[in-house]
Amino acid sequence: MIAALVDQIEARFAELEQQIVDPDVIADRRRYADVGREYRRMGEAAKLAAAWRRAVDDAAGAKELLAEDEDAEVREMLNAARERIAEVEEEIRLAMVDPDPYDDRDVIVEIQGGAGGEEAGLWAGDVYRMLTKYAEGRGFKAEAMQVSDGKYTFAISGEGAYSVFKWEAGTHRVQRVPQTESQGRVHTSTCTVAVLPEAEDVDVQIDQNDLQIDVYRSSGPGGQSVNTTDSAVRITHKPSGVVVSMQDEKSQLQNREKALRVLRARLYEHAVAAQRAEQAAARSAQVGSGDRAEKIRTYNYGERRVTDHRVKVTLYSLEAILEGELAEFTAALQADEKRRLLEMQAESTTSS
Repeated sequence: MIAALVDQIEARFAELEQQIVDPDVIADRRRYADVGREYRRMGEAAKLAAAWRRAVDDAAGAKELLAEDEDAEVREMLNAARERIAEVEEEIRLAMVDPDPYDDRDVIVEIQGGAGGEEAGLWAGDVYRMLTKYAEGRGFKAEAMQVSDGKYTFAISGEGAYSVFKWEAGTHRVQRVPQTESQGRVHTSTCTVAVLPEAEDVDVQIDQNDLQIDVYRSSGPGGQSVNTTDSAVRITHKPSGVVVSMQDEKSQLQNREKALRVLRARLYEHAVAAQRAEQAAARSAQVGSGDRAEKIRTYNYGERRVTDHRVKVTLYSLEAILEGELAEFTAALQADEKRRLLEMQAESTTSS
């Protein structure tokens, strides 16, 4: 069975190698983007296929030598080759699980204070700093788009950004004594995080006639004027009612471009969510993705503890986590996703 899968991987990767340099494919932006994404994914699978063939050849060579003369060193080589074959076979199965089609996208992240008043706004700022540090630590580029009281919008770019940051979407709950609390009582506050795969021009076509664009003078906290020109931009997508405002840049054009990026990402997310809802409804065995679950994580300052409720992982390293060390949570969530997808794949194969 695995040999047939390796043949399929090699054949498909060879096709993609031809398609990615085909002038007709290059001329079609959507098709070229799709081919490019599959080419990168299948490239990893092709490396594993090559590793599997090498391990099989090593095992075959060791068996031939053993047939001529029993030798402890050669026997050890054969055992090592067999272990390597089993290891690579598992990696190939995982690599061929249908991935989230948006995993390699850049993302736009929106953080907003939730329950807890002023403390919730402060907590939103802490989560913003945590996620930007995590992005930078993993080699991604974080770009602030709008930073204001209790609300933060920023872009994260780099290959595989969505595969990492989609796990941060949901409600982040903090339990701590606010600086303004004179009685020393612990308060519980929340902020919500939305992670949107950034749309490409080929994904979302926006009719300019559907947009209402208003410009106004940007202002800081408390209505304090930031500049004396009408540089702030508010874009309303009339068919959907989605409204995006940007005012952090001094240039009206820059604010407009950023607002359109966020608008495109929100419209794309709506389309993606609708598609996933249809798929989930049609797949009765699916238990749900959990990527928008309430209270995905709790940060307890008193116990220096952080618990991710989706995978039941608790770490007692609050300070490091707030400095952006989230990799252990991400790895656990990605492993859980692969496990669930493998189970679904096995169920699908059995039922068919």
